[in-house]
Amino acid sequence: MILVLIAIVVIVMLYFVGVYNKLVRKRSMMEEGWSGIDVQLKKRHNLIPNLVETVKGYASHEKETLNQVIKARNSALAAEGVAAQTKAEKGLNSALANIFALSEAYPDLKANTNFIHLQQELSAIEGDVEKARRYYNATVRENNIMVESFPSNIIAGAGNFALGEFFEIEVEGERASPEVKF
Repeated sequence: MILVLIAIVVIVMLYFVGVYNKLVRKRSMMEEGWSGIDVQLKKRHNLIPNLVETVKGYASHEKETLNQVIKARNSALAAEGVAAQTKAEKGLNSALANIFALSEAYPDLKANTNFIHLQQELSAIEGDVEKARRYYNATVRENNIMVESFPSNIIAGAGNFALGEFFEIEVEGERASPEVKF
């Protein structure tokens, strides 16, 4: 009888250790995913001053637009945490959209090889950010399932494991329904 009780206690303890270690793995994967996003965003932020300088040469009287981009970039660089970074990146996306709209008004800028190269590089980085975001959000989903599911939620609560925040950047108009006219 005592051996059965000891075996049950050992099995329960092994289960708790296994779940705890799985929660630690999920949290580590989430942190790794955020690190990947951070690397891609830094690449993006480092590219923006070159883009602004190129546009400045062709549209120097568009100071307000250029200042908005610089301000949005600085805000994104200073953002701490997922929620703040999400908000800052939305603002930066909006400011960058204004720069690309400027290129439509300045055909010489639109044809500039440096501008085209920077635009292509930014587009490639955007793709990398999207991949990193998908990976990070998948790790957050897995972590959150473990933290909220029974009985692992008991161990998560005791071990101070928290829910992760999803990183969602929406480009203005991305979710809008397209207008169809005949």
